[in-house]
Amino acid sequence: MSPTKEKIWLSSPHMGHRELEYVKEAFATNWIAPLGPNVNGFEAELQEYNNIGHAAALSSGTAALHLALIILDTQPGDYVLCQSFTFCGSANAIHYTGAQPVFIDSEPHSWNLDPNALEEAIQTIRNDSEKFPGTIRAIMPVHLYGMPAAMDDILAISKKYGIPVVEDAAESLGATYKGIKTGTLGDLGAYSFNGNKIITTSGGGALVSNNSNWIEKARFLATQARDPAPHYQHTEIGYNYRLSNVLAGIGRGQLEVLDERIQQRKRVFETYTNWFLNWGLEWQAQTENEKTMSNRWLSAFDLGRSTWSPDHIRHALEKEQIECRPLWKPMHLQPVFADCMYFGGNVAERLFENGLCFPSGSNLTGEDMGRIERAIKQSINESS
Repeated sequence: MSPTKEKIWLSSPHMGHRELEYVKEAFATNWIAPLGPNVNGFEAELQEYNNIGHAAALSSGTAALHLALIILDTQPGDYVLCQSFTFCGSANAIHYTGAQPVFIDSEPHSWNLDPNALEEAIQTIRNDSEKFPGTIRAIMPVHLYGMPAAMDDILAISKKYGIPVVEDAAESLGATYKGIKTGTLGDLGAYSFNGNKIITTSGGGALVSNNSNWIEKARFLATQARDPAPHYQHTEIGYNYRLSNVLAGIGRGQLEVLDERIQQRKRVFETYTNWFLNWGLEWQAQTENEKTMSNRWLSAFDLGRSTWSPDHIRHALEKEQIECRPLWKPMHLQPVFADCMYFGGNVAERLFENGLCFPSGSNLTGEDMGRIERAIKQSINESS
């Protein structure tokens, strides 16, 4: 019997050299709490890296989105216009507030929120206040798989209708839109440092904005909304959403190697595109004459114009201990959101049916890539 092959993960954590130093310092100084020097340092370093005024380190990207919507006074019965082609955390954060997600299709170039469908949704809701009595509180574009959305168009619509933009940049830390970091183009931006993200704190996130009052409010709400009193007093409902000082130490070390990790993931993506160039596959395209840069968190491909079966390839790679995942199932197709409004065509549905994410980690070796290539070629030969 041949030995079990080592698993190649879709996107595994990749530690640098300084994370352990920050964590040891937290233990040595007994800062084992949801506050401390690493939290302060991590927030300051996030601000500097992203060229943004203020940051709050939180327990997850979903927590960041939830607090952003609370800060914008999102109420039960209101509407938040959200990209449908995304992870459920985007939509769940809306639901936590009691608001209704209104799902918007993707445009075919970047696979992100379609500005035309977005404007159609706004006009439909605002033109019939009797049928749609709630207020549209926010537009939530997602920079899917690290690819920036069409922010010029989205921001123009935001300004035209006076609706704030909350960027879900959970997957796109380090990506840029015309030289500006994603998460900093709208009114508020959310990042995730989950275990599979381009950098990780094992679990964590951040909310950023140039509005200092909003970020102070986020910190207040994230620490159970404790009022400034000698006893525990609360005049608002709060949440246990702060990031611990230990995990923030990991984040500080990870942030130091972020640009290196982006380059490593881009090289993985380029390897795939060189393999697939003549095989009828398509991928998320850079936009704005290459002025937009994806961090290529995940290498995602559309097999729709090929003769390949996504399920066959995925199962074949699984047999070889190689993790491969379908693209996100659109939120408007999820049973839990079946009653929500949806605007647009079938771009997101088609991508879900035909797309795959291949292993994309910054720690993939040449040997790993060779195994992946052989497994893909073998699966193609078996299905031809």
